[in-house]
Amino acid sequence: MNWTWFHRLASPPHVYRLATRLAPWLYAGAALGIAYGLIAGLFFAPPDYQQGDAFRIIYVHAPSAWLSLSAYTTMALAGAVALVWRIKIGYAVAAACAPIGASFTIGALITGSLWGRPMWGTYWAWDPRLTSELILLFLYFGIISLRQAFDDPARGDRAAAVLGLVGVVNVPIIHYSVQWWNSLHQGATLAKWAKPSMPGSMLVPLLSVLLGFMLFFGAVLCTRLRAEVLVRERQSNWINEMVSIP
Repeated sequence: MNWTWFHRLASPPHVYRLATRLAPWLYAGAALGIAYGLIAGLFFAPPDYQQGDAFRIIYVHAPSAWLSLSAYTTMALAGAVALVWRIKIGYAVAAACAPIGASFTIGALITGSLWGRPMWGTYWAWDPRLTSELILLFLYFGIISLRQAFDDPARGDRAAAVLGLVGVVNVPIIHYSVQWWNSLHQGATLAKWAKPSMPGSMLVPLLSVLLGFMLFFGAVLCTRLRAEVLVRERQSNWINEMVSIP
């Protein structure tokens, strides 16, 4: 098997050029997926037979929650690659992921609270799913702060990567919390492919928004990664050559 592509991903110039090429396409795909899903879900999907129109917040809440976990997993994997194989671009990917994942987590918590008010009668309950999602936000904040706490950026990257790997145990806890404990939160919706919890008129828009959020995450990651690479490689010859090109 040819692993040239993997080794090329360790090259900052290659990653910078790849991110530059991918970002516009990812933004365009994200705009289409989110626009279709929100229009179809908010205006054309039928009301839920129990929740009425209040269920429509799921078109923002569920993708935000899903991406909060996906971003953390991506960040942890990038940190592991950097720690194990000494591929420094992994630290740049992890650093770029953290603020994006924190933003998705904040979105999931806010929309979940807004949904909880009419469903549970309160904006917040110390439910296992909500509590573990809040812990995820604290992990994001801790990783961002820890990276910036060191005068030596390399030590900050390593410490943040280790904390990210330790905290990854919270990801399955969040996912399975509604099964492991007596939770107020409703059960799985997207994961039940054999017997979906939603009719197609509701599910298709949700999947469209989810795809759009995933593409948006990729697009913003590319944008932030380009900035991280420029900062980390600012003394490199290839940066100077690129800047000097008329």
